[in-house]
Amino acid sequence: MDIHTPPPEAPPAGDGAIRRPGLLGSWPEMTYAGVLSFMRRTYTRSLEGVDVAVSGIPLDLATTYRPGARLGPAAIRAASVQLAELKPFPWGFDPFETLAVIDAGDCWLDVHQPHTIPGAIRDHARRILASGARMLTLGGDHYVTYPLLQAHAERFGAPLALIHFDAHCDTWPDDAPDSLNHGTMFYKAVREGLIDPAHSVQIGIRTWNDDWMGLTVLDAPTVHARGADWALQQILAIVGQRPAYVTFDIDCLDPAFAPGTGTPVAGGLSSAQALHIVRGLVPLNLVGMDVVEVSPPYDQADVTALAAAHLACDLLCVLAAQRRAQG
Repeated sequence: MDIHTPPPEAPPAGDGAIRRPGLLGSWPEMTYAGVLSFMRRTYTRSLEGVDVAVSGIPLDLATTYRPGARLGPAAIRAASVQLAELKPFPWGFDPFETLAVIDAGDCWLDVHQPHTIPGAIRDHARRILASGARMLTLGGDHYVTYPLLQAHAERFGAPLALIHFDAHCDTWPDDAPDSLNHGTMFYKAVREGLIDPAHSVQIGIRTWNDDWMGLTVLDAPTVHARGADWALQQILAIVGQRPAYVTFDIDCLDPAFAPGTGTPVAGGLSSAQALHIVRGLVPLNLVGMDVVEVSPPYDQADVTALAAAHLACDLLCVLAAQRRAQG
């Protein structure tokens, strides 16, 4: 080549979160550098043409033990970058060739006026859902699911089926209308008719409640004894084709797999068990999803954030698999 001839232009690369010309497709990145969005998706508040909006809710004012989940969305985004490098395993396809997914940033909260927080989360969700996009939300403590359920029930019709992965049932009594408590959201959701207990299921539970409020509980010892595939079949049978919301509290995993969380409980599911179950949710009608309770100050080598990023990626792949099956 003549030294005076300019070399061929290199393909665009790097900082796809702000440079990608469209919403579909992937973009060459260095895994360890660049603008951090969830799986390098475009950072934008525009919802035009969006299939799924990923957003964070950096709240931990409702925790009953260890704080730090306000830093969870940032940690999950940072852990997700390596997942954008290759086609996700075991799916073998790029979900972003099928789904237009954006990172819509974080819900803005005035934490100095806690009474405004539930409304801020509801309004944040209402704006996204009104566009026709689905939501994948990164918590934040588990309280955030309560106003998210309110917004989803408005959009898709109440009651919803709930698929709830957790160490805790979160159905302990709480009749105070303005309380911020990450252990009582589903008590309120049942009482308010947001979810249908007969078609809702809780997986990985290993704390006690005198009243399970009619939800089916697949506790962790039973899942260990009968297997992840058995648990998946129970979920599919209980939920059926009803509009379903999936919420994954990372403390569903044993502390060996998720040390960075606010209320760890021994004896939980392994990452492999949880991922197997989540990957099997393709037959369901999923209308909303969240992954919550990652607390980076208690994490070790980003183990918890990485597990959360994998789960969130697989939830997107579930939606992409559904779209691909539709042709």
